[in-house]
Amino acid sequence: MAIKVNDAISLPDEAVSVTFIRASGPGGQNVNKVASAVQLRFDTKIEPQLPPGLLHRLGPLAGQRMNREGVVVISADRFRTQERNRADALARLVALVIAAAHVDKPRRATRPTRASVERRIKGKSLRGEVKRRRQSGPLDD
Repeated sequence: MAIKVNDAISLPDEAVSVTFIRASGPGGQNVNKVASAVQLRFDTKIEPQLPPGLLHRLGPLAGQRMNREGVVVISADRFRTQERNRADALARLVALVIAAAHVDKPRRATRPTRASVERRIKGKSLRGEVKRRRQSGPLDD
């Protein structure tokens, strides 16, 4: 069973691994006994059926969470239970993949309209006129 990101994208189970480690933070005496923090690893080298360019955009978005081998490591220890931390880590991975799947629309160069150019030039000349009026001319005695 694959992890479903959206209708078009799913991550294969063999690319995602989950390990549990001891967490710092809340938990009282239990924090030293139970490994409730989650370390989720997503191996981008395992070739899932992903849209082209997604893995290329994923690297800069992941930042330091991606190591040299192309593995995205997400640590989650906000909650006291393994289940909630696992769900948190998976949600963060899904959000990261969704952000990488978004392709920005290419910008098309446009020209300003004639009226907007004329308004801009008129505004500049009015501003220049205000500045000219502020200047004091030579004093004639």
